[in-house]
Order: sequence, then structure tokens, then C-alpha cells
Amino acid sequence: MRMRVRSARGRLRGWGGVTAMAAVCAVTAASTLLPLSHGAAEALGGAFSGPGTARAVQVRADSASCTDPEASLPPSSAGGPSIAKIKERGKLIAGVDQNSFRWGYRDPETGRLEGFDIDLVRAIAKDILGDPDAVIFRAIPTNQRIAALANDKVDVVVRTMTINCRRLGQVSFSTAYFQAGQQVLAPKDSSITGFDTSLAGKRICTAEGSTAYEALEKQSFGSVFKDPHDGSEADEDQLTVPNQLDCLVRLQMGEVDAVVTDNALAAGQAAQDPAVELKGDKPFTTEYYGVATKRGADDLVARVNQVLVDYRRGGTGSPWMVSYRKWLEAGLPGITAPPAPKYRSN
Repeated sequence: MRMRVRSARGRLRGWGGVTAMAAVCAVTAASTLLPLSHGAAEALGGAFSGPGTARAVQVRADSASCTDPEASLPPSSAGGPSIAKIKERGKLIAGVDQNSFRWGYRDPETGRLEGFDIDLVRAIAKDILGDPDAVIFRAIPTNQRIAALANDKVDVVVRTMTINCRRLGQVSFSTAYFQAGQQVLAPKDSSITGFDTSLAGKRICTAEGSTAYEALEKQSFGSVFKDPHDGSEADEDQLTVPNQLDCLVRLQMGEVDAVVTDNALAAGQAAQDPAVELKGDKPFTTEYYGVATKRGADDLVARVNQVLVDYRRGGTGSPWMVSYRKWLEAGLPGITAPPAPKYRSN
């Protein structure tokens, strides 16, 4: 144990020291202490070019084969039971992250939640309730996003959540609002070059329930991404964590060699810690984020899709592009438009 601590301290010395580490741990602790918290409006207290939005794509959904999971319900401003429930309450309850820099994080000076996902939540609240601040934010770990919806703890989850066929069996999704992909995050001086054979024998951290973990299950290149005691409660799991930011902490402490996560999240972490970087020229997957709702909440899905129509509208001056330039352009340059929406034909 003594050797491990000494090694971790030595590693941290090159990562901004104890002060930087304490700051990261404080953010992580806040997320752990305030999951699904109750209260008032903020009680939680390759390069992309963008496929463009010139024309919505009409496709037929096939729930059995799920050939096009990004296809969602046509947009509508009509009401329904889910919308009525939100209006009666007078607040939209949104499951978000509060420790993903530039996506959903708490500004240390103002205490206000900020980021690309938070901007979208406020746009949804403004459309349904007429007030962008009529929101109860609830911090949820990566591995609790689906459970929070199923158990009616939140109305929507806007938390860098990838649309895929497996999840469509558990929740409903809006059209895609962002294109991302999986990539490796590691120290700049690491021998790791990307999602390839350079991962052999390396300890890789992922978030539980993430698409990164699924990617490693399909192809690990000989890396170690599962603890020997997986499935047991005997010890703390160092490789599969509840929140994605926990992986950065483990990386800084020298407990893992790399992180596999969405490049959109990793870019924010690289901005926080100049000792790490994205490895590889581009993501090794293509994934799309959607707003998730409880499965079958069709009126809310259609309403969110209408919000997204307006959010994308306006070209370079659209609310989507304004938010992108404010939060993401520095770490993910070159995006010229949001992904085009796809709608089911029935």
C-alpha cells in the first residue's frame, strides 16, 4: 500500500499537484452527495463537419430489427399526459450532469449550472412553461440515467446520452442533438496511441452503463477493463465507475492507464488537465446524443423534437450554434451544423 501511495503522489506532481486533484475530487464528491436531489429550480444545488439540417429524413422505424435508432417521432406542439403533468407541477424536472466541464457543470463563482446540455434543458423549459428557469435539476450518475426515468424521478435526461437500439427498449429518445464518438484519453507521455494494440496490458477505466464499456467488451485489444472481482461487492471497483469523471481522478492517481469515453466529454477533461490528451486521429465510433424520456412518453418526445426544430433553425445564428461556440468549439472545432433530424414515418 505504501508503494502505491508514493507512486500516486509522484504521478500527481506532474498533473497540477494536490490542489488540482482536490478540486477534481470536490466536484466528484458534489455529484455523489446530491444525486436526484429535491428542491427548487437549481436544488442540486476525425474532425466533425456536421451532417447539416437542410432536410429532415423520413424513415420507417422497425422496432424488431432497429436499423435506425436515431429515427424519432415527428415534431409536434400538441399536449398530452406528460406535458400536462409538467405544466401542473410548474417545473420541468431534468436529469443532468454537474461535473462534465462544458456540458453540465456548476460554475464555481456563481454556483449556477452551465453548459451545452444545460442550455438545451432551459430551451425545453421555456417552450413548455414559458420560463427557461422553471427547472428542477437533478444530478444523476451515468449508470442511473435510465432508472431515473423509469422510476419517474425526472421528466427528461439531457446528459450526453447516446441513442442506441438497446436503450430504445428502455427509454424513448428525441432526434439527435449532437454527434460524438468514442476515443481514448491518456497522459500525453503515454505509449498509448489510440484505440489499438497499444492498449494491450493497460488498465482502462469506463463508466458503468456507458457505450465505452460496450465497445471494450467487443474489442479490448488485450487491455484490462474489468476488475477481477466484477460482480462482487467485496472491493471497490477501480475500473468501472458510476460517473465518468471518476475515471479522470483514477487516471490522475495512477490507478488506471487510460480512459475510454465520448470524445466530447474527453475534450472537456483535457481542457481541465493539460497533462492528458485525446489519443488517435479521430473517434473510433459514431454516436448521437438524444434527449431521453420515459418509454412511451410520446407527447413529450414530440414536443422536445419541436423544440429541437426551433433550436437548430437559423444557420450560424441558431441557438444550437450559439451554444456550441460558447461551450464546445474550443475543444471540438470544425462543427458547422447540428446533426440532421430523422423522423419515423409511422
